[in-house]
Amino acid sequence: MKSFFQIIKDHANHFYLIIRLSLFELKSSNNNNYLGILWVILNPLILISIYWFVFGIGIRGGQNVHGVAFLPWLLSGITVWFFISQSLTQGAKSIYSRIHIISKMNFPMSVIPSYIITSLFYQHIILIVIAMVLLGFYGFFPTLYIIQLPYMMLANFALLIGISLVTSTLTTIIRDVQMVVQSVVRALLYLTPILWPPDKLPASINTVLKVNPIYYIIEGYRSSLLGTNWYFIENKFYTLYFWMFVLSLLFIGSFLHMKFRNRFVDYL
Repeated sequence: MKSFFQIIKDHANHFYLIIRLSLFELKSSNNNNYLGILWVILNPLILISIYWFVFGIGIRGGQNVHGVAFLPWLLSGITVWFFISQSLTQGAKSIYSRIHIISKMNFPMSVIPSYIITSLFYQHIILIVIAMVLLGFYGFFPTLYIIQLPYMMLANFALLIGISLVTSTLTTIIRDVQMVVQSVVRALLYLTPILWPPDKLPASINTVLKVNPIYYIIEGYRSSLLGTNWYFIENKFYTLYFWMFVLSLLFIGSFLHMKFRNRFVDYL
């Protein structure tokens, strides 16, 4: 508990630094590309086109999902997946890949995963706006349910910070953890209802899949963007499970980080 409150204190005291570093990270990550930040939009659009063709046209034969055309259904879920997958992989290696530079600066290392995820969050906002525009062409305009979108973003952010606190610490100690994270992220794309609807699965299997908290995030975003329901209210027990899971991750991640952060340099 003491470690958790220390992490909270570190973030509160260095909030403006996190914002500055995240903006610098956003700029520097696109500096070497000729099209620069345009790749934030182009790369996801290319992948969405491929997934739509393979899963929507090839596998499903253009069939709708619960009365929704496959492309807007896919778009409302995969937009958040791009943010999640990048945050998980980059968050895991955020500390050890920057420790030589950052160890010479006077701020706590616990904010490193946070500013990396924050820099990716800016890109996420851009994609969400583009997704909402594209959904408008299919007749899905913002409804009252869009109010829950900020909540889902907050829940997503908390989940990613919790996971990254754990993985960034373990990866600094054992480099193989980064490879495990990359493999798990690849698997989660197909184990989460992003490219396929879960309605045809047996209830028992669907319940097992819901153990994955990303399932909650994906379906919550869909409910917000497509205007279907108040997901976090209608699934109140799932919401309770999700936040218990996130808090557990934050406590464990805080403990691990505080236990090892004074020795991070020794593991390089």
